Amino acid sequence: MTRRITRTLGQVAAFLLLSSVLVFLADYQYKVLPASLHSALPSHHAGSVITDITIAFCASTNPFAACRLDAARWNRVEKDLYLHSGWVASAWLHVQRKKEEELRADDMVVVGVRVGRLDPGVGESGQHDARWESRPGGIWLLRSSKRHDSDSARAITAVDVLFGADAVDPRPGWRLAQTPLLLHAGRDVQQARLSTRHGRPKLESRETVPRVGKDGKFKILQVSDAHLSTGTGVCRDAIGADNLPSHNCEADVRTLDFLETVLDAEKPDLVVLSGDQVEGPAAPDTQSAIFKFAAPLIERNIPYATIFGNHDDEAPHSLSRAAQMSLLQTLPLSLSRPGPAHVDGTGNYYVEVLAASPAQHSALTLYLLDTHSLTPDAKRFRGYDWLKPSQLAWFRATAQGLRKAHAKYSRIHLDMAFIHIPLPEYAERGAGGVVRGGEWKEGVTAPGFNSGFYEALAEEGVVAVGCGHDHANDYCMLPSSAAAPAAPAAAAAERELASSSSSSSTSNSGDSSSSDEGEGETSPAPAPPHSKKPHLGPWLCYAGAAGFGGYGGYGGYHRRVRVWEVDTNSGRVVTWKRVECCGAERERRVDEIVVVEGGVVVGGS
Repeated sequence: MTRRITRTLGQVAAFLLLSSVLVFLADYQYKVLPASLHSALPSHHAGSVITDITIAFCASTNPFAACRLDAARWNRVEKDLYLHSGWVASAWLHVQRKKEEELRADDMVVVGVRVGRLDPGVGESGQHDARWESRPGGIWLLRSSKRHDSDSARAITAVDVLFGADAVDPRPGWRLAQTPLLLHAGRDVQQARLSTRHGRPKLESRETVPRVGKDGKFKILQVSDAHLSTGTGVCRDAIGADNLPSHNCEADVRTLDFLETVLDAEKPDLVVLSGDQVEGPAAPDTQSAIFKFAAPLIERNIPYATIFGNHDDEAPHSLSRAAQMSLLQTLPLSLSRPGPAHVDGTGNYYVEVLAASPAQHSALTLYLLDTHSLTPDAKRFRGYDWLKPSQLAWFRATAQGLRKAHAKYSRIHLDMAFIHIPLPEYAERGAGGVVRGGEWKEGVTAPGFNSGFYEALAEEGVVAVGCGHDHANDYCMLPSSAAAPAAPAAAAAERELASSSSSSSTSNSGDSSSSDEGEGETSPAPAPPHSKKPHLGPWLCYAGAAGFGGYGGYGGYHRRVRVWEVDTNSGRVVTWKRVECCGAERERRVDEIVVVEGGVVVGGS
């Protein structure tokens, strides 16, 4: 009896399995299931599929030309394909899209897009039997009425436009057309290029969490003032060997080549983009510029955090800071966040860097804040805006709220901060401040009003701050208010730099049994900066400018970036720069200094 029941249940299960497979195959080919059931299948596109693409050309002098097609049928991509350069003419890409369950029997789904003068069915091998349809701008569409194509990876589910001969699209699943749209827009207009997504959107499988390496170290590359354009850009104050002017220089090409060289040489664990990534007036399509700096980071699987400078949203057609941040949040490996809505600015947030695996404690906290743009009160305070009371309150509350969790970390927890516009304290050279590790070549364009953020940083235990903005300055400053009691560890730490590279890599034994968190930690380190013992700092360091789209000059300035290396074994922070030119200078660490030792800011010598 038991055998019969078992056999019967097995037969029923096999029948149900076979029936399910047959129904799935039939629905894949002919959509036999009701929409409510079909929509739940894994092959179903949760969004929509593209059924047609076209371009609408219009002119303000022609009252019959429509810049926007029938909104009930067409969705306009809100980018003028002439980038607002035409006196009276403009062109707009339009797409038809439908949810899969809304497709009718006579609807056709776009499964292929080409751009060119010739029919791909004639010019491409393997396409002779395909029926390609012509659209304005040299667009050719391959559409299918096969029912399963709307569920396949062939179906185009999104369309975008990027600009410039150097445009890239780092988004997973997107393909950028190599041939630009044929618009006859003139030589001065950046090329418009279609980008299409095939199949369902690829979602990030897990959250990006930066973590200290097994050697106890964490390296940050700070890139400031890249000043990228839409298109290859025009170099400003570009020089080469012997400080001779560089000719035939394309700004973004040279900037990104420099960035990629440093990424491959330093192999950072995190990149902080500290403002003016985009040269607003030279970037009428902000998205194209953003994608250019994100692409090399995504390609190398390096997480990155972004804040804004005064140029990122400067132009009339620039994306707003909120829109840029929303775009950044959709990109892989981006840690960028808009921050709390009640806090002034966009991009006030923090990043926790966890200790070496498998620990779950934070070893390092990075605070990133929006320093806004021009002053709101030029009559009383010339120059640039300042950090607002809501930002200081948020920073203090956040730092104090994290303190209890950070105290559980059995080594020295460190805090750093990144901003774009320098604090007034960056200019205290003549008032007893200490300047080390770089040059002071130009005036400090800090806010005319001091809102007290440096004091807040010091009180909450932040040990170092990185900024940008003043391109030719690349020094580190310990303000007079923080530099009085010189720390004896400074000179010793500097002398140790030459020999530390060989010994520091083995300083973390990794086999200590003193930790109850499985972090492989050694004996407890000195008291962290959050204790009430008096301490110096924080150090204030410029990154220097990385981009050729912004100014240089000042007697021969080579573009540069700043590297920060945090050693959690000893609570040490070392910083240096990498320069774009020339020869052996490109290979070495420039102006390497120790700014923190044993978790305590070291004073100037």
